[in-house]
Amino acid sequence: MQISGNIKDSYSAQYDQDSVAWRNTGAKYKALNIIELSKSIQFKNVLEVGAGEGSILKWLSESNFCDDLNCVEISESGISLIKEKNIRHLNDVLLFDGYQLPYPDNHFDLVICSHVLEHVEHERILLREIKRVSRYQIFEVPIDFSFYVDEKVKHFLSYGHINIYTPGLFRFLLASENFQVKQDICHLYHEDVIRPLFKNNPTGLLVTRIKYGLLKMFPYLRGIKPSSYAVLTEKSEKQLSIF
Repeated sequence: MQISGNIKDSYSAQYDQDSVAWRNTGAKYKALNIIELSKSIQFKNVLEVGAGEGSILKWLSESNFCDDLNCVEISESGISLIKEKNIRHLNDVLLFDGYQLPYPDNHFDLVICSHVLEHVEHERILLREIKRVSRYQIFEVPIDFSFYVDEKVKHFLSYGHINIYTPGLFRFLLASENFQVKQDICHLYHEDVIRPLFKNNPTGLLVTRIKYGLLKMFPYLRGIKPSSYAVLTEKSEKQLSIF
C-alpha cells in the first residue's frame, strides 16, 4: 500500500517557517495531553508517527519525556525542519511511505500519532502497523463532526482532513482494530491556539468562547463535541470476531 501521488506531493513541501510559530503553539498542548496520558504507563523508547515539523517532539524533549525519541514522517520539508531543531534525545528521523514502519514487531514501548489519522487515506492499515511495532499508543484526532459536515467538504479538505470523527466513532474504530482504551482526554483548544484562527473574525471568536464555556459547564456535551480527542490505548492480541 502506498500513499497517493497527489497527496504525497501536497505534503512534501507543506511545512515552512511561516507556519512554524502557530504549529509550535498547538504542539505545546498536544504534548501536554501526551504527558498526561502517559503517566500511568512505563516506557523506555518512543516513536512519533507523522511528526510534521517536529514541534511535539521538541516540547516532549524539553519536558524530559523520554531519553529515546524517534520519528517517521512522509514530508521532506518536515524532515528538514525536524533536523534543524537539533532535538535532544531524538535518534531516528526517517522518511517513510505513510504506511510501512521500518521496525520489527514490538520494537517500541509507545507510539504517538497526534493529528495524523484524519489525513490518512487507509487509516486501518496504518493503525495495524502502529499496533504491530508497539505495546502502548497515544492518538489524538480533531473532532470535526457536525450534523451538516458534508456542507463543509471544501473547508476540511483545505486542511487535508479526509476522515471525520467523534470521540465515540474513534473509539469504535480503535476497538474494531483490537486496541484497548486505557484513558482519554476530551480537549478544548487553548485561547492561544484559537485566537489566530479568528484574527479577522471577532464574532467567530466570541461564538467559540461562548461554546467552550457551555462545554466546560456540561461535561457530557464536552465528551461528544470537544475540539480534539486524545486517547491512550494498549494493543490486544485477541482477534475480533465478525459475524
